[in-house]
Amino acid sequence: MKALIVGWGYPPDIDGGLDIHVKELFEGLKEKDIEVTLALPEDRSPEKENIVGIPVEGDMMSKAEQMSRKVASMAQNYDIIHTHDWFGSEAGYKASKYSDIAWISTFHSLSCSRSRQPSKELEKFEEIGVKHSDVVTSVSKKLGDELKKKHSVTPKVIYNGFSSPKKSKEADFNLEKPVFFFVGRHAEQKGLEHLLYGFKKYLEHNEGLLVLGGKGHLTSSLKDFVEILGIDEHVRFEGFIPENELGGYYEAADVFVTPSINEPFGLTISEALKCGTPVVCADSGITEILPSGTVTLVDAHSDSIKEGLEKALDSETPNFEERSWSEMVEEYIELYERLV
Repeated sequence: MKALIVGWGYPPDIDGGLDIHVKELFEGLKEKDIEVTLALPEDRSPEKENIVGIPVEGDMMSKAEQMSRKVASMAQNYDIIHTHDWFGSEAGYKASKYSDIAWISTFHSLSCSRSRQPSKELEKFEEIGVKHSDVVTSVSKKLGDELKKKHSVTPKVIYNGFSSPKKSKEADFNLEKPVFFFVGRHAEQKGLEHLLYGFKKYLEHNEGLLVLGGKGHLTSSLKDFVEILGIDEHVRFEGFIPENELGGYYEAADVFVTPSINEPFGLTISEALKCGTPVVCADSGITEILPSGTVTLVDAHSDSIKEGLEKALDSETPNFEERSWSEMVEEYIELYERLV
């Protein structure tokens, strides 16, 4: 059995959990002696065995289309093509149309969940991935329900594994007051404006520092909002945090908080839990496989977030049974074998 995976990034050059999933799938399949190749844009492709960098240029849509042509020509030498989200849909469609190859389309999120004004073109590619692939999978039942509602297709749910963050050094905040930590893209989906307003309400009767890791197209406006709220002395924009330093931030924080408006899975939640850090989060895909009470659940609303921050400070170290990436890989291998 030969598998061709189409990805977009590879640690440490990643945009989100999708890239971590692809890396863990690729490495896991190799460990199981599956003959696997990973196709990536050349500018995001590490020099690793069985990783093919495809020269592309232009915007993301153009790069996806250029990749699809190369992938379609490669596909005739494989039994399975495994694509992810909208950007792999054209590659999967062309490969399955012109080669005798089975197509698995995995969804990690939908564009309508990432943005208040989703691109109609991206939604068209999502529909192609849902309607024309041999099997559709999603990383949670939550996302699966969204796919069923939007496209009338019920995907097979295969959950992510839990990630262990690396720690090359300690993150010493050197403070007497509690530290709340967020890391991720600064995008509408993450509910950061609600977090900032909720944190302002928390500060009315409490002390604390909010550390925001990551960056995105909302970073500038979020900094403006912090000044408008008058809490700039209590909020720190940390910017991009290298992958090998994340563990130190999770461990040094008193609470990890991520009140996403929509979180199909939530790998950062698993990272925080693995570090023993209490978590405040909105309902996420990962909560489907966590015992009740493992995290402090909140709504993406300032009053709920404020109460959640206070509650989490008094919570104990969470107990949970983690899911390994190898379990995820085994479930995909079973799926591959049924298709070949």
